[in-house]
Amino acid sequence: MSPKRRKTRQISVGWVKIGGDAPIVVQSMTSTKTHQVEETLQQIERLHSAGCELIRVAVPHEEDLEALPDIVKNSPIPVIADIHFAPSYAFRSMEKGVHGIRINPGNIGKEEIVREIVQEAKKKGVAIRIGVNSGSLEKDLLEKYGYPCAEALFESAMRWSEKLEKWGFDNFKVSIKGSDVLENIKSNLLFAERTNIPLHIGITEAGMGQSGIVKSSVGIGILLYLGIGDTVRVSLTDDPEVEVKVAYDILRSLGIRRQGVEIVACPTCGRIEVDLPKVVMQVKEKLKDVKEPLKIAIMGCVVNAIGEAREADLGLACGRGFAWLFKRGKPIRKVSEEEMAQALLEEVLKYKSEL
Repeated sequence: MSPKRRKTRQISVGWVKIGGDAPIVVQSMTSTKTHQVEETLQQIERLHSAGCELIRVAVPHEEDLEALPDIVKNSPIPVIADIHFAPSYAFRSMEKGVHGIRINPGNIGKEEIVREIVQEAKKKGVAIRIGVNSGSLEKDLLEKYGYPCAEALFESAMRWSEKLEKWGFDNFKVSIKGSDVLENIKSNLLFAERTNIPLHIGITEAGMGQSGIVKSSVGIGILLYLGIGDTVRVSLTDDPEVEVKVAYDILRSLGIRRQGVEIVACPTCGRIEVDLPKVVMQVKEKLKDVKEPLKIAIMGCVVNAIGEAREADLGLACGRGFAWLFKRGKPIRKVSEEEMAQALLEEVLKYKSEL
């Protein structure tokens, strides 16, 4: 059973709904230079194909700003402009047609300017993401707490949320992010307990490779298990497509959203009679483009093989140099080790046609 989600009000970023009864939305950020329109749109297309539902683009320079109309017009998913130290770019990005803007009020500084941005967003129907992180905390909060702790991040998020609501604007979400997993969880919990505002969750600056994936999975996974999170980004020092794939793996592991093939495979041990890692990699490669939610079990010996294979949509229960191919818990046929990956692919194609 998937976790019970916190009840939040629903907002809209373009045509994508966030919060309420909408699915948890997966987003990412382009790594291209935004002014390189063709390269940026190509990356957005790849991310969309991988399952990305919202995309954020950096707008640090005038040339990036001028590229926004072409990107917005041709993007298959809503576009969010990432704004930091240049408030004028927030106004001009909205003029260029973006569906949302991300601002860190702590970086903008003056409350009156933030208010003017909010009023313009309300006028144009643009969503806002209020970003709060350890690098953009207000000076008075740093002086009060001494360092960017969970309580300081929470207080900043509450401060700006209350201001936006006082100004009559509610089409916004909040992200409270830090690189410390436990502080991140605590600050989001404090905020979630006191508001119904949608939360964008993630671990900022998680890093590269396995350590970044583990850090993100633990922090995001715990929050999702507690029912917190309406949209998510896995922030990695890697290709953004990896971020999207990891995000779906996290969501799928908690039974929240399913997309693509989930492979259940036993750990290697002395009981295995086939080259299991090789078979799993062959199957993974052959099925990498399948978007339909499928659970496939590839088990290396008879101890757990039959039971696990029966619980999957399709499965292989391996013996010495062969495997039984299962479909919905029933054996179909016996295949050799050399045939396993291809046989499974053929059954997946048949299975897809029946969905």
